[in-house]
Amino acid sequence: MLRASGCLFGLAFGDALGAVTEFLTVDEIRRRFPPNGPQEPLGNPALVTDDTQMTLSVGQALVAALSSNLTVASLEPALRHAFVEWLRSPQNNRAPGMTCLRACENLEAGIPWQQATRPNSKGCGANMRVAPVGLLALDETTRAAVAQFQAALTHGHPTALAASDLTAAAIADLVKGGDALGLPSRLYTYAASQRLVYHGDWLGSLWKRPYTNTPEEFISRGWDECLAVLDRLNAALVNPNRDADPCLATGEGWIAEEALATGLLCFLLFPNEPQAALRRAALTAGDSDSIACLTGAFAGAYLGMAAWPEDWVIRIEYRDHLAVLGKLWD
Repeated sequence: MLRASGCLFGLAFGDALGAVTEFLTVDEIRRRFPPNGPQEPLGNPALVTDDTQMTLSVGQALVAALSSNLTVASLEPALRHAFVEWLRSPQNNRAPGMTCLRACENLEAGIPWQQATRPNSKGCGANMRVAPVGLLALDETTRAAVAQFQAALTHGHPTALAASDLTAAAIADLVKGGDALGLPSRLYTYAASQRLVYHGDWLGSLWKRPYTNTPEEFISRGWDECLAVLDRLNAALVNPNRDADPCLATGEGWIAEEALATGLLCFLLFPNEPQAALRRAALTAGDSDSIACLTGAFAGAYLGMAAWPEDWVIRIEYRDHLAVLGKLWD
């Protein structure tokens, strides 16, 4: 089914659809793209945002680190190099988030990553780029640690770590053939099991903050926020409403746990209609490109590359880079 390729291309397609609707209200989107928002990626090439660019950076770093043993010692310099390369790219002109910019500037200056990160940020930049971690054939503990670590280089808030871990877990679940209907329950069980798990061999002293006594106390705050947003997701799925803005149920997606939940909601409203899921995700009042890129990643991981029209594939920006990583991990 080419699920890895489906995931990566789906992420880019969602990013391209949402790129033209981010920062707009639903009514403004309908006026600009009547009657129901953009129906396909626009342009040739169809341009993406920093969401896809940074996903490719994480993928590039993982490929480099996997050439030896995947450890902090191999992944940290690979991520640092890839993030700085992204920072200085002339194509880094797609309204990137200030958290990523400031943290990557610190990384470029050679500051240790624990000091380079933005410790209080849980923006969706932490997990809109984590999909490649979910595509790797890793054991659950290593996958969790790597997902959190890639987030931690820029977003040091415990919820950024937990939401990135949970996003990668969702993608890994779908790639392995997990059914869509049961996904929220499986994610909830996983999140509950991780509440007191701090990956100290990867995260080191990141947990040390004022008024925080233990690493378990630190990370549990992040998982509790993820569990709370999963409760909101489950409530929305009791009586699913395809016509209402998903942001009303699970949040506008500017922060990591809401981007995850709203991306999941858009996917689960249309589990077997991937293009409809992306159109719904782009027709949202919040961080539409990040919501839609996660929606596309979930849909592509679930349905494979066959989910996407060939016309979209040949027009999407960075298609060669996406194809190389997809082929490597399919």
